[in-house]
Amino acid sequence: MKILLGILMMLVLVVFTGGRGREDGARRILSKDTMGWPASFGFGRTAAAREIEVLDISVRPDGKGLPAGSGTAGAGRGIYLIKCAACHGKTGVEGPFMRLMGAMDDTTKAKTIGNYWPYATTLFDYTRRAMPYGAPGSLSADEVYSLTAYLLYANKIIDSTVVMDARSLPAVVMPAKKYYVPDDRRGGREVK
Repeated sequence: MKILLGILMMLVLVVFTGGRGREDGARRILSKDTMGWPASFGFGRTAAAREIEVLDISVRPDGKGLPAGSGTAGAGRGIYLIKCAACHGKTGVEGPFMRLMGAMDDTTKAKTIGNYWPYATTLFDYTRRAMPYGAPGSLSADEVYSLTAYLLYANKIIDSTVVMDARSLPAVVMPAKKYYVPDDRRGGREVK
């Protein structure tokens, strides 16, 4: 690790010295903040508010941040077969990657949507950001709502007729929620 850090610092020095002597560049780079990093690396720019807004797609457990749109389990099944089955299997249990389906009484001990996830909104958020594996972030809001509805239905959490949207999704109570306890400790080192 120390060797890698040393190589990285040498590269930074070469980039920032612009051909000047090592000492001159080192003096400029080593005006560091309290964590030991340079005050500025000298490249990039401050992001515009609109650029940040486009990337700020976080969804909280209470549903804040959910976009407009809606979807159903029926529509989600079709999307799942086209965009998800290659990695998760035709029914969500075959793989080769993470198993998605499994109720609370599942004896395989696999962590699935139905027996592990505490919030349905987390399922939406994760799917929206990271799926499908080869093209993360490429799904529309309606597709993500539909996939979320299908996955919740396939895990026996909602009925097939439920329309998922920004209002109905946060109202879904996940079976594993009761096993999660908020960290409300005070004093000392808090983990949030």
